[in-house]
Parts: sequence; structure tokens; C-alpha cells
Amino acid sequence: MTLLVESVRHQRGVAVDWKSTAFWAVLLPSLAALLVLLLRPTSMFGQAATTLLVITPLGPLVYRLAYRPLADATVLTLLIVSVALHGVLVGLGLLFFGAEGSRTSAFSELRLELGGIPVSGQSLVVMGVASLLVVGMFLFFERTIIGKALRATAMNRIGARLMGIPTELSGDLSFALAALIGGVSGLLIAPLTTVYYDTGFLIGLKGFVAAIIGGLTSYPLALFGALLVGLLESYSSFWASAFKEVIVFTLIIPVLWWRSLHSHHVEDEE
Repeated sequence: MTLLVESVRHQRGVAVDWKSTAFWAVLLPSLAALLVLLLRPTSMFGQAATTLLVITPLGPLVYRLAYRPLADATVLTLLIVSVALHGVLVGLGLLFFGAEGSRTSAFSELRLELGGIPVSGQSLVVMGVASLLVVGMFLFFERTIIGKALRATAMNRIGARLMGIPTELSGDLSFALAALIGGVSGLLIAPLTTVYYDTGFLIGLKGFVAAIIGGLTSYPLALFGALLVGLLESYSSFWASAFKEVIVFTLIIPVLWWRSLHSHHVEDEE
């Protein structure tokens, strides 16, 4: 399907990088499928690694299928496409996995108490992996050329292109990272709660609230926003469990109001 979309774009006179298309749409998914068929791991960690091998190439495929042809579209158009794509993916999830939820085994069965508070081994695994991801992403965006190129493209695509950065590859890399992080998050959450075909929708919305708190530009502020959303949801679950979702999503209103008063919109061409 992705090759068909790229072929249609080529027929319309759009320049298509066939080498990158072959890598993201053919080579990487084929390599992941081959490794899964050859390895067939039985251990939990091997199965987790295999899951990430399958999930990560899906990000660039979705990008090239739904977003790459609309690279010059307005933000509103991309938002509408995102909503439609979400409906399609949720429907496919219902078709493939059914309406019944599932829960995987914990990576650690450890049980201990810290200051009278019971702590499970899976919670420690979540905190440890999340901390490694936070540090890894920070180093990636601050210390590596690719990370800096992605940041430059996000800030000003035209300026990054004039500096010689291949901005066309930023979408592939971004969606690959998003798929990888989403797969890791699913592996960590599945032992703690029952996962349904549409569970990721609410989690994604809460992540969006955290990103809005960070202004969609600051990685440390986004991390602070995620911690704030998590703490607010935890306290809401204890004091007003029936309204915890409402309380979390209402947080976005004062944040947007404050940012509308203190932010200056800069067009991409500027």
C-alpha cells in the first residue's frame, strides 16, 4: 500500500526518494518479520523485544501512508486526518483482537514495603525503564546530530532545509520513535491494568495534556507536565474517582488560557 501511494505521488510529478522508501516500507518491515519468524522467543524478555521489532516499523508505514502525501496541508487538515486514522486503527484493533481485554504477566513478581507503602516489582520496572527512556531521549535530542536535526526541523522546517537537513526523513524518524516508545509503554502498562483495543486513546489524550503543559517545545517541561498529570489523576482517583478524567482534561483549559496570553505566534516562513 505504501509503495502504491508513493507511485501515485511520483506519477503526479512529486519527487520521491525511492531509497528511503525501500528502506522504511520494504527492508525494515521485511527484516523485522524475518527476525520474528527465525527467533520465535519463548522467554518474556525475548517476546517483548520481538513485539518492539514488529511495532516500530509500523510508525514510518503509517506516516508514509497517511501523512507524507499531506506534508504541505494545513494543521486543521492534518488534525482531521489524525482523527480519521485513529478511528481506522481502533476499528482494526477491534477486528484483530476483539472486545475482550487482556493482561500480560509482570516482568517482576517482587513484593516489598517502603515506609509502610506496598511496592510491586512491576512498578519498579516501570519507573526504571521510564527513567532510562527519559535520559535516553534527552541525550538523543541534545547530543546527537540526528536529534538536533529533528529539533531544527520541528522549529523551522524551511530554515532546516536551507541548512542542508533532509527534512523529509524527519517524519519517518519521528514516527519510528513514537512507535517504539508506544510499544515500550504498552509492554509496561499491560501487566498493571487490563488493556483493551482502545485503551491507548485515553492514555494518548493525557499525554497530549502533558505536552500542552510543556508548550509542545520543551522536553523538560513536557516531563514535568506528565508528572503533574499523573499526580493529579492519582489524587483524583482517591478523592473523586468518578470525575478523575474530567479533572485531568480540565487542566488543559487554564494552561491554554495562560499560554494564549504569553505566547507569540511565529509563522514557519519567518
